[in-house]
Amino acid sequence: MPVLHFLRHTPCATLLGVQLAGVVLYPFMEDTSAGQPLLALFGLIVLALALRAVRATPAIFWVAGTLALPAVGLLLAQAVTGEEELAHWAAGFEAALYFYAAGALLRYMYADHEVTTDELFAIGAVFTLLAWAFAHTYVVLQALDPNGFAGPGGGGDLSWTQLLFLSITTLSSTGLSDIYPVGAHARSVSMLEQMAGLFYIAMVVPRLVGMRTARTAARDAALAEAAQARDDAEGSAEDG
Repeated sequence: MPVLHFLRHTPCATLLGVQLAGVVLYPFMEDTSAGQPLLALFGLIVLALALRAVRATPAIFWVAGTLALPAVGLLLAQAVTGEEELAHWAAGFEAALYFYAAGALLRYMYADHEVTTDELFAIGAVFTLLAWAFAHTYVVLQALDPNGFAGPGGGGDLSWTQLLFLSITTLSSTGLSDIYPVGAHARSVSMLEQMAGLFYIAMVVPRLVGMRTARTAARDAALAEAAQARDDAEGSAEDG
C-alpha cells in the first residue's frame, strides 16, 4: 500500500505524526482512571519511533539505545504499577534521548545538499523532539521543586499536558501560556528553551528551505536546458 510504503521510508514523518496525535490524545488519557499507565504506554511508542528515526541518521545509535533502556524499563514498570513517581525518573532519560535524537536529526538534514521528503518532515520532528525534551525536563524540575511552576490555580503539581503546553509556547515564543516558571532553575531552563527555539526557527529552518528551493531551481534549469537542446536538435534535423 502507498501509505505503508510512505511511512516505512519516512521515519521522521511517522515520529512527527504520532507526537502531534499525542497533543490531542494526552488530555483524554489524563482524564481516565488508567491515565498514568496509558501515558507510559504512549511514551514507549514515541521512544520507539525516536529510536527508529535516529537509526536513519549518521548519529551513533548505541548512544540512543543506552539512553532509552532505563526509560523503557521505568515506563514499563509505571504501566504495570501505575506509580506516578516512576514517571519522574523516566522523564530524565526521555529528555536526554529526545535531545540526542534532535541533534541526530539535525545531522541527518545537513548530511548532504539534497533535501529529501523525510528531511522536510525532520524539520518539524526536530521541533517536536525539542518540545518533548524540555517538557520532560520540566517534569524532573517539578519533582525536585514542587513549587517551581505556577498555573491557573497557583503553584503545585502540574499535569504532563500543562508542562508540554508550557514547553511548546516557550519554544515557539508565542507567549500564550498561563503556566509559567517561578523557581530559579525552572526559569533558567525556560530561558534556554526560548533561545533554542529562536535559533532553530531563525537559523536552521531558513537554510533548509533555501537548500530545497535551490535544488528545485537547479532541476528546473536542467530540464529547461535539456528541452532547449532537444528543440535545437529537432530544428537542425528539419533544416538538413
